Amino acid sequence: MRPTPADPAAWNAYLAEGNATQARKRVSADVLLRNGQGHVLLVNPTYKPAWDLPGGMVEANEPPEEAAVRELKEELGLHVTLRGELVVDWVGPHGPWDDQLAFIFDGGIIDEEAAGALRPQDEELAELAFFSPTEAGTLLRPRLTRRFEAALAALSDGRPRYLRNGASPW
Repeated sequence: MRPTPADPAAWNAYLAEGNATQARKRVSADVLLRNGQGHVLLVNPTYKPAWDLPGGMVEANEPPEEAAVRELKEELGLHVTLRGELVVDWVGPHGPWDDQLAFIFDGGIIDEEAAGALRPQDEELAELAFFSPTEAGTLLRPRLTRRFEAALAALSDGRPRYLRNGASPW
């Protein structure tokens, strides 16, 4: 017999059992940062073969927007105030990985002095640089390029995008 909310201990145990059997998703949170010339910041991770947007993986029970802010502080020593969500991309299972939710948030425009002072703050990043949007698109992995282009479109028209494997499902 299923417990009812009238027995809080039994009800919480019942809910915990259901929670333990539900899917867990990997979640990433990246940030689109621009300089005054409209160039975008990319980072070159030491553990990946291509350039990437700044950000990283969300920790257990951490909101994605807080993860994005944390990652930029840890990796770049940069404190950002996010200006909203640009993209959510459901990425299907691939290689050894299960599915994932990938967020891109708007980090706004960084002033020239702060941009010039940016340096990698830990061993995860080999380098960082600002690139024109066109050049940035050629440096990113194809799946991320599609997500990046959707983020630029969302920034342009103010309408966040939902993607499935880098493409609109509609």
